[in-house]
Amino acid sequence: MNEKFINNADTGYQLAEQKAADYFAELYAQVRTQSYIPALTGDFRLWQKNHIALNSWLSRFSRKKAPDTRDYHRYIQWLNLTGKLDDYLNRSVSYIYMRDLGRALDAPETEARIQEVIASLRKRLVNPETGPQGDIMMFMSMDGVYRWAQKEGIEPAIIWVMDKLQRVTTHIPEELSAEQAQRKLIKIIVGVVLHAIEEMDDTVSQTERSRRLDEAVHLGYSYGLTYPFVDDILDSTLLNAQEKEQYSRLIRTALLTGTVPKLGDWSGNHMELIRYIHAELREAFEYIQSRQQPGTQQVFFEQSYVFFQSQDIDRTRDLNHAHYTNEELYIPVILKSSCSRLVARSIIGAPEDEGFDHRTFCYGIYNQLADDFADMFDDLQVGSVTPYTYYLKYHNQRTDLVNPFELYWAVIAHLIHNVYGSDYRTREVILDRAINGLKRARIRLGSAKYDEIMSIFTTGMPRFNELIQQMIRKAEDVDFLDKLLRDQMLNSLKQDREQQEHFQQTLRQVRQQINETLLLDKKGDLLPMNKRLIDAANYSLEGSGKRLRPILAWVMGVHHYGLDAQVLMPLLRSLEYMHTASLIFDDLPSQDNAPTRRGRATLHEVHNSATAELSGLFLIQKSIREQSSMEGFDARAVLKLMQYSAEKAEELCTGQAMDLDARGQTLTLEQLNTICFYKTGVAFEASLVMPALLAQAADKEIQVLRTFAYHAGIAFQIKDDLLDLGGDVLVIGKPIGQDAQNNNSTFVSILGEGGARKEMWNHYCCAVEALRTLPKDVPFLKHLLDYIVHRDR
Repeated sequence: MNEKFINNADTGYQLAEQKAADYFAELYAQVRTQSYIPALTGDFRLWQKNHIALNSWLSRFSRKKAPDTRDYHRYIQWLNLTGKLDDYLNRSVSYIYMRDLGRALDAPETEARIQEVIASLRKRLVNPETGPQGDIMMFMSMDGVYRWAQKEGIEPAIIWVMDKLQRVTTHIPEELSAEQAQRKLIKIIVGVVLHAIEEMDDTVSQTERSRRLDEAVHLGYSYGLTYPFVDDILDSTLLNAQEKEQYSRLIRTALLTGTVPKLGDWSGNHMELIRYIHAELREAFEYIQSRQQPGTQQVFFEQSYVFFQSQDIDRTRDLNHAHYTNEELYIPVILKSSCSRLVARSIIGAPEDEGFDHRTFCYGIYNQLADDFADMFDDLQVGSVTPYTYYLKYHNQRTDLVNPFELYWAVIAHLIHNVYGSDYRTREVILDRAINGLKRARIRLGSAKYDEIMSIFTTGMPRFNELIQQMIRKAEDVDFLDKLLRDQMLNSLKQDREQQEHFQQTLRQVRQQINETLLLDKKGDLLPMNKRLIDAANYSLEGSGKRLRPILAWVMGVHHYGLDAQVLMPLLRSLEYMHTASLIFDDLPSQDNAPTRRGRATLHEVHNSATAELSGLFLIQKSIREQSSMEGFDARAVLKLMQYSAEKAEELCTGQAMDLDARGQTLTLEQLNTICFYKTGVAFEASLVMPALLAQAADKEIQVLRTFAYHAGIAFQIKDDLLDLGGDVLVIGKPIGQDAQNNNSTFVSILGEGGARKEMWNHYCCAVEALRTLPKDVPFLKHLLDYIVHRDR
């Protein structure tokens, strides 16, 4: 980092601060004279023509009530059937172009681009021919994002960022909201990618487009990390005052010197978390730095420093301090709200655009004041200083305080008339957004609380307030797609987190149940050799197996088909006996010659090969006996299950024979897929299909389960191959590098590590897509797939 910026950092901040002070003075003058009121009164007269029906009392009876927006698909269809969808998409897309991309809506090229995006969105939302893959909500799922990545040729970037997001999520401390942290991070990534897309036209080659999008994904994640791991951490109660000062000093030093300082001796708690965050932020910082051009690096560091410094000033204020000036309250807000998007643009190296910079600088406080209004009671609860919380606490004591609600409307008037030149599209979108935000606040707070708050914030503008409240009560068609998607994302992330917790709980509980009933007993009059075989079999059963197959059967049988858990227990034991027998045979010197399995010595190492072979056969017979002992089911269903089980056992033998025969040969991907399915996918399939057979499910549903198992099994095997390449032997419980040592063809040897990861995620997507065709959702199977691709053992 050059010395010039280090020496002039404070000067740069002071220049930005002066610019914000000038802007605030301009807004304050409008508040003091209330010149914004006649301007906005005229705007509302024009605006309401599109939003308040003349015969509103009659139209209430003729209109069908809109469905709850939480029912996303019904709501979109309702918009389409009522002819409201085009306007809904127009204001939604236009708002994103204004807020996130800093565009002026009256520019012909912007209008053309907006119409292109609307047409694409409309097709995705309402065209039944596009199917599930065409649904915009697909982009909130890993498979949907990966399918987009395949189209754009950036699969490695998306695999990388999904792995990163997974690890970030597991490191979010309880003091923070994991869902909000994920949402903010994803939002920033999407925002940076949007910037990159909008900087490209049709003349950019697909190769160059893929390169820029790949870089945008990495940059978006790297920049987005600052929200959960800088902003949220410092805003939370996780760190004490001394720790926050130490943490802030690290960030400031990196921005001033261009080098992330070593963590050194962290004097506070949470050492493991801070070490992880420090490593992630250092990697992110260095990636952003490496992608800056000589001409843009200075701008990036200057804006980043202003952004961090304004946030730091803003967050360290004390709500009990009664003497902050208006400038002290508002100037950091102006700076941090505008710099957020200025930094996002600078990190992709977009060319300078004075119009963008000016619009973004003026626009930021509009969004920030709207967000602060929505969050004011949460902010009050934790003692955060915002213009709203400070005004609520001190407005009766200090008549000099600027009313933030009045300033909010002054900002709106300034944007419409002074920044965007009274453009009618801009007026429409900004007023839509303002009324929508207040409508949502009224619903969220309840009428009584809302009216109480309004009585405080609108005392100086009673007539204008009457107009606003009339718009809030009567105006229609002011909702936005990004709000809908935000709510859907938060609900989805929260539901996903709850389902993941339930998935892990189910794994633990059912695994324990299975373990408690799994071991073979030695009761009765047994021969000594019989006891020795049981001991040998139990040795293999006692290993720390995942028990995925019987757990799968339990979930499908009990949760999906409603079968009795106790009655199903013989099937669960049967599956694990068969699986353990197959592992015993796989490990033999004549086959894989594995010295360890499930974290300890293999059976033939402890005893001998003959004992291992006989113990495997012994377990197979036990498996058959368990299946034949199932009671409470239709006898024909049990017989069909046993026939199916025998068929799958034959296929397992075929798969292992094919694998042995292929040793030392270079296989094609098709050959490897076939071997993999017979070795791994067959067992997954049996775990799903056997409960379905007992429940006498339809053939169509069984076929879907087969398809799912095929892809899940191959994804599982690819992950095994990747772990064999670079996993932790202490975590995996068996030696790594065995495939290379045995000269086995694997997905990694055929496709390379990167190609194997792409193939794994492709099968992941195929499996998820199969699940969507089931007549009833099975969340456990979706989270099983997530576990398969993210596991470390």
